[in-house]
Amino acid sequence: MNQLLETGLEKDLEENINENTIEEKQNKFLGSAIGKTINTAIDTGLRIILPNSIEDGVIDIKNALFSEGLKEGIKTAINSAINLGKSAIGIVTGKFENVSQAYSAVKSGGIIDTASKALDSAIKSANKNGLIKDGTAKLLKKGKNVVKECISSNIEKTFMEQVDSIEKIGKYINNWNKCLETKDIKGMDREYKKIQDKLENVLPLEQTLDQVEAISNVQTLIKNKGGIEKISLEEIELAKKLV
Repeated sequence: MNQLLETGLEKDLEENINENTIEEKQNKFLGSAIGKTINTAIDTGLRIILPNSIEDGVIDIKNALFSEGLKEGIKTAINSAINLGKSAIGIVTGKFENVSQAYSAVKSGGIIDTASKALDSAIKSANKNGLIKDGTAKLLKKGKNVVKECISSNIEKTFMEQVDSIEKIGKYINNWNKCLETKDIKGMDREYKKIQDKLENVLPLEQTLDQVEAISNVQTLIKNKGGIEKISLEEIELAKKLV
């Protein structure tokens, strides 16, 4: 489903986070991914709550809610959920080792309830300032649980997709290693491309990134040497360790 409005939420979240460490990369990824997820959930929820409104009317309502604090409230909810969630499940290093940890952290951080409170506040403010009518405000308040359910189900869907992507990368890495054993350079290139394509939209997990970097080192070595037949097993193993 297309989003009703490009909120800039994901961009704002990314600009607030540096990208120097694995932890920061993970926070940046989750902030952007969950921001998109919540944005889509709000679109879906508003269409359900306001089934008789024309598209432009729904867009105006969403604009009003975001201008009255919903956008900032969601940003706060996401950043707080990641940080509080890590504490709640006892991640000392702050780094997520798997997707399940990330999902548990987000759920433990109370993101859904916090986003719901931000929605309440935005509805009240937009109504008070005359941006939405009394009847619309009542419908939104009455249907708030619909939006909460949309957020919850969309977050779960997002993390299920992450699990699937991580599993696929693992399969591609195994396939690449098999191709390396048989010196199938075309197969290695094929699997490496699959890994790179999938890696663009997956949670940065340190173990996965290390495996991919090792593969990348070998791919670069083969290219620089002019072919896999010109490389010794020792050189390949050394390239893998330069991570």
